[in-house]
Amino acid sequence: MFTLTEPSEHDVAEFISSQANLPFTYAEVGATQTDAPAGYKVDHNRVQLGSGVEVYERAVAALRQWRQFDLGWVTIAPKGVEIKQDAIVAVKALAFGMWSLNACRVVYVVNEDAEAAGLHNQAGRRQSVSRFGFAYGTLPDHIERGEERFLIEWNRSDDSVWYDILAFSHPRHPVVRLAFPVARMMQKRFARESLSRMRSIVS
Repeated sequence: MFTLTEPSEHDVAEFISSQANLPFTYAEVGATQTDAPAGYKVDHNRVQLGSGVEVYERAVAALRQWRQFDLGWVTIAPKGVEIKQDAIVAVKALAFGMWSLNACRVVYVVNEDAEAAGLHNQAGRRQSVSRFGFAYGTLPDHIERGEERFLIEWNRSDDSVWYDILAFSHPRHPVVRLAFPVARMMQKRFARESLSRMRSIVS
């Protein structure tokens, strides 16, 4: 959905309602849990946020509030959507004087406390990484098709805390296909600024 004026709360509510019962626009739903599928552009970006449990908890709290999207030119609407499977949101963005709404549905949520759960890896050794995050996938009214995962990791072996973004996508809207280099530039800008935003939040 493209508009010349910023979408109102009413516009967002109607937009999300129109997408509620529609299917994902790609076959590989959940693929960000393993390996990104062939035939897509893959973006994997990662930054260390700091060290220790306090940094991890601040980062998790920020992710739960979708604050990695608070970039000025892009945000999540409506505000306050709980991160849970099947939740639907709109990515609201302003680029080149045009507003857009892009519909996404949460595919899965990751919430692994290594110590509390007593998690073990395939070799039977105790894991030392706690993780919180989620992935969402594109719905029909989205300029791309694909999936994006946002993850906070606390590696207890060295106390480091990381913010990780993994996405695979393919242009869907005709305008995006025609202006593919520009679309890629905007995707890379989002990843870069989202990493920086999360670092500033937890610092």
